[in-house]
Amino acid sequence: MDDKDLLTSAEKALFYDLYKQLMQLAKGELHEGDYEHTKAYLTEAEEAHALQRDVFGLHPLLTSLQTALIVATEIGMSRASVLGVMLHRLVLNGQLDMTRLTRDFGDEVATIVRGLVRIEELYEKNPVVESENFRQLLLSFAEDMRVILIVIASRVCLMRQIKDADNDEARRRVAMESSYLYAPLAHKLGLYRLKSELEDLSLKYLEHDAYYHIKEKLNATKKSRDAYIERFIKPIEEKLKSAGLKFHMKGRTKSIHSIWQKMKRQQCPFEGVYDLFAIRVILDSPIDREKQDCWQVFSIITDMYQPNPKRMRDWLSIPKSNGYESLHITVMGPEGKWVEVQIRTERMDEVAERGLAAHWRYKGVRDGKADVESWLQNIRQALEAGDDLQLMDQFKMDLYEDEVFVFTPHGDLFKLPQGATVLDFAYAIHTKIGNRCTGGRIGGKMVTLRQVLQSGDQVEIMTHANQVPKQDWLNVAKTGRARAKIRQALKEMAATQAAFAKEELERKFKNRKIDLDEATLMHAMNRLGYRVVTDFYKALAEGNLDINQVLEAYAMQQRYDRGELVNTSSQSADSYQLPTEGQYVGSKGSDVLLIDQTLSGVDYSLARCCHPVYGDEVFGFLTAGGGIKIHRKDCPNAPALRNRYGYRIMDARWAGKGGSQYAITLRVVGQDDLGIVNNITSIISKDEKLLLRSISIDSNDGLFSGTLTIMLDDVSRLKPLIQKLTAVRGVKNVTRL
Repeated sequence: MDDKDLLTSAEKALFYDLYKQLMQLAKGELHEGDYEHTKAYLTEAEEAHALQRDVFGLHPLLTSLQTALIVATEIGMSRASVLGVMLHRLVLNGQLDMTRLTRDFGDEVATIVRGLVRIEELYEKNPVVESENFRQLLLSFAEDMRVILIVIASRVCLMRQIKDADNDEARRRVAMESSYLYAPLAHKLGLYRLKSELEDLSLKYLEHDAYYHIKEKLNATKKSRDAYIERFIKPIEEKLKSAGLKFHMKGRTKSIHSIWQKMKRQQCPFEGVYDLFAIRVILDSPIDREKQDCWQVFSIITDMYQPNPKRMRDWLSIPKSNGYESLHITVMGPEGKWVEVQIRTERMDEVAERGLAAHWRYKGVRDGKADVESWLQNIRQALEAGDDLQLMDQFKMDLYEDEVFVFTPHGDLFKLPQGATVLDFAYAIHTKIGNRCTGGRIGGKMVTLRQVLQSGDQVEIMTHANQVPKQDWLNVAKTGRARAKIRQALKEMAATQAAFAKEELERKFKNRKIDLDEATLMHAMNRLGYRVVTDFYKALAEGNLDINQVLEAYAMQQRYDRGELVNTSSQSADSYQLPTEGQYVGSKGSDVLLIDQTLSGVDYSLARCCHPVYGDEVFGFLTAGGGIKIHRKDCPNAPALRNRYGYRIMDARWAGKGGSQYAITLRVVGQDDLGIVNNITSIISKDEKLLLRSISIDSNDGLFSGTLTIMLDDVSRLKPLIQKLTAVRGVKNVTRL
C-alpha cells in the first residue's frame, strides 16, 4: 500500500465527522445493530489501508460518505440507500462479502450494493464509461431505481471534488460524460437542482472562459436584478395575502449553463438574454385544494400583468412523466420586461427539487413513478433488442425530449416524446398493433404512419393483417420502444427468411445429388463476396443472389480443394507493388473510406455542419440511420463525436480528382466602407473557377458582417481566396464556417 493512499489527519477528522452526520440523519430509520456493524466495517477498512485513491487523488472512503450525505440531504433517500453507498466500496474491495452484508443489513441493502458494485467495476480502470460498457451501465441502472439516484449523487460528488485536480484530461472527460449522460438522466428523474449543478460544473471545466464571463456578468447585475424582482413581486404579495392564501415567493436566476446555451442558440451577447430569472410562487395548500389554489394565483397574476399565451405551460392538469407538476406563465412586467412565473405547492416544489425520492413521502398522491417505471421497461426492451450502435441515441432521445399528450378513441392518455409519429403511438399501445400499423385517423382525417403527433390529438390506429415492419420504419419511429420493437421484428423476419433460404439451398443440393460440406460452402460464400452467413442467406431469400451462382461457386471451390485449379487469390511478397504516388493507404488498410466520384454502394454524404471540400482532412461518422457523414477533422462537432461515439468514427480520405463543385461559406467582418461589397464580389468574379452563389451583408454602427457562399472545386483554391479578401481595404477578418 502506497503512503499516499493513507488518510491524512485532516481527512480522518472529516471521515469521522461525516460518519456522525450520516448516523444522526438516519437515526430514526436504523435497525438494531446497524450503527455498530457499519462503524466496525468502516473502521476496519480505514485501519487496513486497503483502498486506493482514484485518478484525481480522492480517497474512496471519503467520497462514499460524501455521496451518502448528498443522497440523504439533497435527494431525501433513507436507510437502505445511505448504508448501501457507505458499504459498497468494501464489497468491491473484497473486505466485506455479500453473505455477511445480507446477514447484518438485510436483502434491501444488498440489492443496492450489488447494483453499485457493478457500476464501480465498469469505472474501476477509467473515470469515464467506455462505449462498449454502456449497455452494462444501463442494465445496472434499470435493476433498481434507487441505484440511478445514487449514481447521480455520486457523479455530483465527484464533480464538486475535482475542481483543483491536476489531471485535466481526466477531468474534461468526466465533465463531458456528466453533461451528455448524467445531467439529462437527472432531468428525466426530476432532480432539477442536481441537473443544473452538473451542467454548470461541466461548463466550468469544459468552457472555463465562458463560465466565468457569465458568472461575472451575473454578479455585476445582481443588485439591479434583485431590485426589479422586489418591484415585481410586491403588488403580487399584497393581492395574494388579501385573498387569504398561505405562500412564499422567491426569485430564481437561470443557471449559467442555460444562459450560455441561450447565448449560443440566439447568437447574442449576455446583454441580449432578457429572461435571466423566474419568479416562483410556492403555496402552503392541503392536497385536496392544490389545483384550486394554483389556478386562483394564476388568475390573480394574469389580472395584474399581461400574459403571453404562447408561453404558458400547464403541468398541473397533466404532470410530466417524472412527476413534475407546476403552472408556468410568462407575463409583461414593469419596464416592458417579460417575466416567467412558476406556480406550485410545497409538495410540488419538493418533488421538483428532489425528484422521484420525494414521491415516497406522499403515499396515495398521484405521481409519475409508474411512468418512469414504464420508461425503465423501455430501456430493458432496447437492451434486449441488442443494437449497441443505436442504444445511446435511443436512450438520450428518450431522456431529453419534451412530451406530447395523445388520446385513444376511448379517451386513454399516452405520453410520448415531442416529434413522435403515428407509428410510435401504435407501438406504445401494443407491439402487435405497431407491427400491423398502416396509418391512422386523427379528427376524422386519414393520415400516414409518418404523421407527427400534436398534444391533444385523438388517434385511431389503422392496421392490416398482411402488414409487416419495414427497414425504413426505423427512420419514422422516434421513441426507443418503437425502434427496439421494429429491430426485433426485422431480426426475426430475417432469421425466418434465412431459415427458408437454407432449406431451399439444401434441397437443391440434394436434388443435384451433391454432398453439402459446410467448410466448402463457407469458402464458396466468401468467393461470392459474403463474409457473414446471415447476409448470405438474406441475399438468397430476397433474390439478390441466385442459387445457381452458389452451386457454381461451390463446384469451383471443390475443384480448388482437389487441386484441379490453382487459387490465385493470394499474392506473394515478391509480386507486391508499392502504391503509386497519389494513392492512399490508411493505417487500417481496408478500413479507410476512399471518397471519389466513382464511389458506389456506400450511403455517404457531406456534413452540413462543416461543409467539407475536396482536399480537406476528413473522417467518416456512421449515423444512426446507417449512412456515413463526412466531416472535416477541424469540424466544431468533431471533439464531441470522438468522445461520445468513438466506436462510430472511421478513417476517410479523398481519392482521385474532385470533379465537382462544393459549397463553402465564409464569414467576412470589417468596416462599412463605401463600395466594399463591390470590391469583394469583384475578386470572386475575376476567378473563372469560382462561383458566388449567395451573399448576405448586415451593417450596424459603421461595422459590417456577412456571409458568402462560394462554389469551388477543391480546398487548394480556398487559402489564396481568403488572402485576397483579407487584403481588401476595410476587411478585418475572413473565416471559414
